[in-house]
Amino acid sequence: MRSLFLAGLMLFCASGESPAQQTATAPTNSIQHLLNQPQISPQSGPDSSTSAASPPAADLPNAPAPREAIHKPPPQPKRILGLMPNYRAVSAGELPPPPKPREAFKIATQNSFDYSAFVFVGITSLIAEGENTHPSLGKGIPGFWAYSWRGFVDKTDGNYLVDWAFPTITHEDERYYALGVGNPWKRAAYAATRILITPNYQGHNTFNASEIVGRGVSQAISLTYYPSSTQTPSGFTSKYAYALARDAATNVFRELWPDIAAHAHHRHADPQP
Repeated sequence: MRSLFLAGLMLFCASGESPAQQTATAPTNSIQHLLNQPQISPQSGPDSSTSAASPPAADLPNAPAPREAIHKPPPQPKRILGLMPNYRAVSAGELPPPPKPREAFKIATQNSFDYSAFVFVGITSLIAEGENTHPSLGKGIPGFWAYSWRGFVDKTDGNYLVDWAFPTITHEDERYYALGVGNPWKRAAYAATRILITPNYQGHNTFNASEIVGRGVSQAISLTYYPSSTQTPSGFTSKYAYALARDAATNVFRELWPDIAAHAHHRHADPQP
């Protein structure tokens, strides 16, 4: 029950010549042809009214049509729901250069010390203390503090290992590259599998060792400061599986959120009669 609630909470907190060259060339030649014609004075003939001035470019048969708006997927916001940080996301269609170690370190720091991190840890700690998940940690304010600092360390070392330390060693890009278009189910599947697949610094998809190994190391470290009852193979496996599932669900939410937000905005802006 606690895992389902936390997953839901994370989702809440935590969418030859090109044709352009061809159309641009034609009206230029037409205008140049008109400019090369001998000028006729208004008094030179009955047809002077039609030949005294060149027609405006918009009236030329080959004049380019007004540029139509090109549909682009909604960009990835810096925050989702005004709370969940989204610094790791790259909007659909964008292809930034590989992140430098300093950039990766900055992203890990933003995710770890953003105010939303303290809100999330506070809420999950209240739930854990209320459910008495680890009885040896106590209840009340002492118990809440015991859960809180452990939760904060869990989140922080995971961010630095997965977003910065391991990617710097393996030369992997741990940013999330949004797909942005297509069937929502296909996009959701793509987003969830990014915990297994990520681009390297050369732009080729590779096994996401930074995520898989980094989360494993983070959960192994956590065994040293949680009660001995969790220091078992089953305890480790449970925490590790939850961390991976949380990251996969977060990617799905990142992928679909711009569309959800745009749809909600359109419904609000254009209410049905």
